[in-house]
Amino acid sequence: MAPPALWLFSAAAAFAYVGAVDPNEPGHYPVCPLFRVTGILCPGCGGLRSAHAFAHGDLITAFGANALAVIGYFVFAVVMAVWLVRAWRGAPIRRFALPAPYWWAAGGMALVFSVVRNLPFGSALAP
Repeated sequence: MAPPALWLFSAAAAFAYVGAVDPNEPGHYPVCPLFRVTGILCPGCGGLRSAHAFAHGDLITAFGANALAVIGYFVFAVVMAVWLVRAWRGAPIRRFALPAPYWWAAGGMALVFSVVRNLPFGSALAP
């Protein structure tokens, strides 16, 4: 039970910190280097604001800040729940490895998300 518990504790601590230290206030967190240099929003831009809103239970604002991050929070929660249940039941812990096409699809979705949020018609996806 120690590995999944440690992962959950780390994620909870990170969300607690971001929930306590508002990323909407300037000076608390560094600006995205890609955005600073090029003005282009990366797939992670708005992720801290999203995590802050998510930690406060405001899913609409979290989704508006970074929809991809919110989807990632829920995927992480499902993976952690499965891992905890398996560890609690004493089932052998298998390495969870997705086949390469899934990783390519996830990367492609992140790329499409990044491109669309930088175009005028995709401004709703921008933080």
